[in-house]
Amino acid sequence: MQVIYLSGPMSGIENLNFPEFNRIAQQLRGLGHKVINPAEVDQPVKEWSACMRNDIAELMKADTLALLKGWETSSGAGVEISIAAALKMPIVDAYTLEPIELNVNVDIKSA
Repeated sequence: MQVIYLSGPMSGIENLNFPEFNRIAQQLRGLGHKVINPAEVDQPVKEWSACMRNDIAELMKADTLALLKGWETSSGAGVEISIAAALKMPIVDAYTLEPIELNVNVDIKSA
């Protein structure tokens, strides 16, 4: 079973885009995946930095990062993508689970 972390835009979207996060989480769970859904993690909603601290901790429990529509405009998704890329986690489209090739410049020296 794959553990998938959902990432995408929330700020500035009606209901913080929680309905879309929840819809995709339910769909992926129906396919047998374990899903970490920030819309469930960030309850009650706190300020952005507090949510990101919680979300990053949850991302560390995942095998794969799945991006929802609109991720390109989300600063939080950008942070999560950078972390996932640095850790060489697969990054996929949340709707198809197809890999997304991103050119993320992460200069991390491995020990």
